[in-house]
Order: sequence, then structure tokens, then C-alpha cells
Amino acid sequence: MSKTTKRKHVTKEVLDGYVLPAENQKIVKVLGGKGNNLHEVETSEGEKYLVSMPTKFRKNVWIKRGDYVLIQPIQEGEKVKAEIFAILYDSQIKYIQSQEKWPKEFVLPATTDETRDTSTVDTDDSSKSDDDLFVNTNRPQCVYESTDQSDSDDSSSAQAKDKDYE
Repeated sequence: MSKTTKRKHVTKEVLDGYVLPAENQKIVKVLGGKGNNLHEVETSEGEKYLVSMPTKFRKNVWIKRGDYVLIQPIQEGEKVKAEIFAILYDSQIKYIQSQEKWPKEFVLPATTDETRDTSTVDTDDSSKSDDDLFVNTNRPQCVYESTDQSDSDDSSSAQAKDKDYE
């Protein structure tokens, strides 16, 4: 099997596979990569440890901080306690939530937005503030100040200069 074919099958399995956690598997949150295909994760109970990425996922699928994965414990490690079994994306997380297998300790931002009270949502477009707009931090911030008093002083001094030339 060529590398391209393998990558295609692994990617299809990761994206289209809907799995529920078995009794020995756990859903955990990725805290960050530690190098050498190891990732630090946190369980729903707050326990933190390292998990390894299996060779079939390496160089084919990437995970980042904040992603959720399904892990399976391994016996031979002290520091590395589990191996990643599946990577969970939004549609798979929704499926697990619909089957009521999602840990209650992991509150997702998308879930809180859906359950938010609609009476507090402002639907008037004219009252939106500029705080919601994107701010480019790569550009220097320019502050323009204009006061009515300085404008009138400038015009009166300009009129005085004009009189001097007459």
C-alpha cells in the first residue's frame, strides 16, 4: 500500500468513524504536545499524564491543544499510561453527547452557546459595539483626538496671520 493510499484510508477512518467509548476507554482533553509523538492529557477527574500517538496516525493526522481524544490504557508504561485510540471531531462529539456517554466535567463552548437564554441576546443591529470587531495587533494603534476648542483656536490664529499679511 502506498503512502498516499494509507493516508487516505486513515484520514477517512478518523473523520467518518463514529465510536463510543468502551468500558476500558476514556475521553480526555489534550493539554499539549510534549514531543516524540507524546501528548499531555487531562481526564475528566483532573488527572494529568502522557499518552502516545500510534504509528498509524503519525504524519497523517494532527491534534492540537484543546482537542478531545479517546484513549485506551496500556500496561507497560509508568509515565506514558495510554495510547490514543480515536481523535474526536465536532460531529463525533455531538454523537457521543446524543448517546449520553460524554463526561459532564467537559463543558464545551458550543454546548453553552446553544443552551444560552435567548431573552438576553440582543437582536438590534444598531446597538452592537465596536468591541466585537477584529483588531489587528500587527499594526500600530493610531489615536485621533479632536476637540472643538483646538479647532476654533487654529482658525482664529489663522485669521490673525491673514491680517498680518494684508
